[in-house]
Amino acid sequence: MATILITGTNKGVGLELTKIYAARGDTVYAACRDPGSAEALAAIAGDVKVLSLIVGDSGSVDEMAVSLKDVVIDVVINNAGMKGPEFDQQNTYAMDFDGWAETFNVNSMGPVRVMQALLPNLKQSTNAKVVTITSQMGALSLDMAAAHAYCASKAAVNKFMRLASIDLKKDGVAVGLIHPGWVQTDMGGPQADLTPQESAEGIVAVVDRLSIESTGGFWKWNGETHDW
Repeated sequence: MATILITGTNKGVGLELTKIYAARGDTVYAACRDPGSAEALAAIAGDVKVLSLIVGDSGSVDEMAVSLKDVVIDVVINNAGMKGPEFDQQNTYAMDFDGWAETFNVNSMGPVRVMQALLPNLKQSTNAKVVTITSQMGALSLDMAAAHAYCASKAAVNKFMRLASIDLKKDGVAVGLIHPGWVQTDMGGPQADLTPQESAEGIVAVVDRLSIESTGGFWKWNGETHDW
């Protein structure tokens, strides 16, 4: 059994990831902004420990790290994220710059904060992994002229984690990026292709296959390699 820490677990893909790992007997540290309102999360059976975490707040991340000081963590899944400003305010002609900065803070810097804070925990594991749920919209190979702030934030975290995979390989920590697909969440909308459960099941399978030999990869939820 493994110990998994997941961010953004109060709904959507993060909630389904928590259900899957808990059901198979893993210990799950389920982090979200407001545990008090996360009723679906609290109802999950199994070894689930709900944590308060705001990934865009360094103080909140530091507090979480202190509370987990003696915990060996095998897998960190950076799932928390945001879509950014209204779409008509994140394009070539108009930009909510404060909203763009917030989007970078959460989507680009948030996963780095969490990873760096938990590196001491990960280094105690014999099979450590850090996975960031990104998006195909952050791939430079995809020319989709929409949600420029969101796309840029995902491109930034993709590059950082690719570089981190080089640095952390010597420490035995594997790093991977996963595009979850177009998912029926608040961000993806009801018309999307995948349910959160379908996406989460695929993500778990990709995480299971991630190793130090394949570190630095970018995959789709179905296991296919994604173009950068």
